[in-house]
Amino acid sequence: MEAKKEWYMEYEIARNRPGLLGDVASILGMLNINIVTINGVDTMRRGMLLLTDDDEKIEVLRNVVQKMDNITITRLRPPTMLDRLAVRHGRYIERDSEDKKTFRFVRDELGLLVDFMAEILKKEGHQLIGIRGMPRVGKTESMIAASVSANKRWTFISSTLLRQTVRSSLAIDELSTDHVYLIDGIVSTLRSTEKHYTLLREIMNFPAAKIIEHPDIFVRESEYELSDFHYIIELRHHPEEEITYELINNRGFDNFEMN
Repeated sequence: MEAKKEWYMEYEIARNRPGLLGDVASILGMLNINIVTINGVDTMRRGMLLLTDDDEKIEVLRNVVQKMDNITITRLRPPTMLDRLAVRHGRYIERDSEDKKTFRFVRDELGLLVDFMAEILKKEGHQLIGIRGMPRVGKTESMIAASVSANKRWTFISSTLLRQTVRSSLAIDELSTDHVYLIDGIVSTLRSTEKHYTLLREIMNFPAAKIIEHPDIFVRESEYELSDFHYIIELRHHPEEEITYELINNRGFDNFEMN
């Protein structure tokens, strides 16, 4: 017997008639496919995490559901991280249509954002996340909450959270792969010392997770590139908010109040 394996099924509903979900559940039951989690992922979409020990049953499921009126399968595959989050939170994360590594959130979605970042931080090795956003939108609190959720320790390499932090060295117990290193891209490039920048290079080469606020300023003022980032997160107060650094460009760092 094969080991049980998870699958993600999502279907679009053309007409949400009474009993439609029951019909789908009955088909799964007859095939002995277990439903692990179920949720709506859009107004007329439903997502399910399924569990089965026979991959052939998934193909039978696909063929049967394709014959059903009112629904169309949109995804049937081993679940990705985004699939799991969609089922957990009932919606898909907005992704840039051109730059697939850029993901967009608004402040009302901080729970989803924290969950998303925590899943990334659970991965081993070098993970580089950039987070864009205007002051007081929730960037720093999300970074810390995601680190806690991922069961990782966090260390500020640079920050303006309470008072300006510019580290030039780390204690022995602060240099470990169980850490998440939090970096303010403006402080580290516009207000740093040579010793700080030496530490920053060491951290960037260290096989652990890093989250950098203001990645655009960071790459503009350093040798690093946006292509070095695995994920770019944009966090706004509302969907139409423009993320801009005009205060820095026109009047300098002191006029840009950091979160």
